[in-house]
Amino acid sequence: MSEIEFYTLPISVDQRETLGRVGVLFGGNSAEREISLQSGAAVLNALQAAGVNAVPVEVNNNAVDQIREANIDRAFIALHGVGGEDGRIQSLLSFFSIPFTGSGVQASAIAMDKLLSKQLWRGVGLSTPNFSVLNDDSDWSVEIEQLGGSAMVKPSHEGSSLGMSFVQSAQELENAYQTAKQYDTSVIAEQFIIGAEYTVAILNGIALPPIKLETDHTFYDYDAKYLANDTRYVCPCGLDSEQEESLKSLAVSAYQSVNCSGWARVDVMADRNGNFYLLEINTVPGMTSHSLVPMAAKQAGLSFEQLVLNILAGARA
Repeated sequence: MSEIEFYTLPISVDQRETLGRVGVLFGGNSAEREISLQSGAAVLNALQAAGVNAVPVEVNNNAVDQIREANIDRAFIALHGVGGEDGRIQSLLSFFSIPFTGSGVQASAIAMDKLLSKQLWRGVGLSTPNFSVLNDDSDWSVEIEQLGGSAMVKPSHEGSSLGMSFVQSAQELENAYQTAKQYDTSVIAEQFIIGAEYTVAILNGIALPPIKLETDHTFYDYDAKYLANDTRYVCPCGLDSEQEESLKSLAVSAYQSVNCSGWARVDVMADRNGNFYLLEINTVPGMTSHSLVPMAAKQAGLSFEQLVLNILAGARA
């Protein structure tokens, strides 16, 4: 893993001085606030344990004043969801000329928008499940038939599976739309791919070992992600070397097509024939005890502290 390691432990005095005062931004006002609080605490503890001068910045409605008063040299963004992953905080940090982790303003905005990212992938020839944009006037019977009889309904701008539903009928589709639109004005229905689910963490442009996700739930929902203790994470993922390289290549292509930088996590489904389909890309993945990027990093030989330092190393102005 030497090709992706920028900092090793312990870091030197010179490296600490180069990093300067690091603000860990977490909290926010999105529906993913509670997860962000956990991610932020884990990142802050890891940076401080590594000897970095890291301080907490719990973001609320006064983000401008909070960031200005924190007097930081760079920012580690641990904000999830709207306001944290959609380019807004990235734009503010850019205005203040503060280097920050993860993708820039445009890439963050595109990746946060499931509809826009799927349209982009379709445009550049990357595989993603068929989908429809739903609204109050949708013909539910026609929509579910065109999607093959089963679908995932998703708010376009939410993460952590919030507002998502699995549907198998016109009535379920309509009900799921009503649920999803409570989270977002943009709602999509995506063809349900029957097969295995994988996730690929990307660190500074390089794919880490993929993880296969196994759950007894209908899909990998919020409970399976953060609460359940019976979700199974398989890494090594069980694919042969050729399939694994194909999966990693698709994930990196998705990352590059959106013009992401730093780190990200790409979620992928495989059908029964082993064909891969892009679901979404997360530019500020979770860093909790149940999170997937730390699991992939561990498989690649990186401790949590090393992972956090390497993410920080990729901070961009």
